[in-house]
Amino acid sequence: MNFHGKDIKIFTANSNPMVAKRIAECLGLPLGKSEVGTFSDGEIAVSLFESVRGSDCFIVQSTCSPVNNNIMELLIMIDAMKRASAARITAVIPYFGYARQDRKAKARDPISAKLVADLITTAGADRVLTMDLHAPQIQGFFNIPVDHLVGAPTLASFLRGRIGRDNEEYVVVSPDLGSVTRARNFASRLGCPLAIIDKRRQRANVCEVMNIIGDVKGKKVILVDDMIDTAGTLCNGAAAIIEKGGALEVTAAATHGVLSGPAIERIADSPIKELILLDTVPVTGERKLDKMTILSVAPLFAEAIERIYEDKPVSPMFL
Repeated sequence: MNFHGKDIKIFTANSNPMVAKRIAECLGLPLGKSEVGTFSDGEIAVSLFESVRGSDCFIVQSTCSPVNNNIMELLIMIDAMKRASAARITAVIPYFGYARQDRKAKARDPISAKLVADLITTAGADRVLTMDLHAPQIQGFFNIPVDHLVGAPTLASFLRGRIGRDNEEYVVVSPDLGSVTRARNFASRLGCPLAIIDKRRQRANVCEVMNIIGDVKGKKVILVDDMIDTAGTLCNGAAAIIEKGGALEVTAAATHGVLSGPAIERIADSPIKELILLDTVPVTGERKLDKMTILSVAPLFAEAIERIYEDKPVSPMFL
């Protein structure tokens, strides 16, 4: 049985240092002194510049692009802390890469999400803290505790402030049938009706919108998803909502802004008025458009870390 250590220490690798810094600030702690670099041949080098013996260590690392480098950084940092006698090591993974490879879609497919879960466990992590896994059943791939946070309360709270008492003017739309439960819960938080986009996916990253189930005519639409990758689904859905559904405007909201490939160009050219994202994946520089609003997940993760350290339940945070 692993009990918590003598104190909390927050460390970060290279994928999302700003989130780690904000989490540490929310907890009133300095960021742990460490460095993650590479040798001349590309091998990852991790150095810890302070003792972690007997401490509860939380390593903040989203496994976003470059996915494989970021995973290796996380694994090596876990190993370094295990060998330095940390009391307990928690992998804080705001965005968990490989989550879409959670099953065999065709013969001889790997289940890469399970492999990554095994790697994190074998490296020496005692628990995982993450947010909005694309497939929630991935929690069962780990043989260690997983605390699974959700981004909907943060997004919904922001939008409630925007909507005010005019919720009758808004409709929450699910971008596909697989996201209906998420969109329904989101709609109930805002007190808005629900509509669904019925689409046909012809091949990976290419989809065709077929029909809109529900009434969006003359309404302001909130299009909700867990993640945006190439933005094909999102932008096709937004266009259909305006052109076929007759909606007045479209605001999109998602937890993870992966934004790979042509995503930025598609969003810039789309009828989406505003895109609201959480900072589980860094969106900076040329990738950040004027129509994007980025909300911080640091307060949520900081509260979860505090609860984990104090052996308090994390579930009240979902209410």
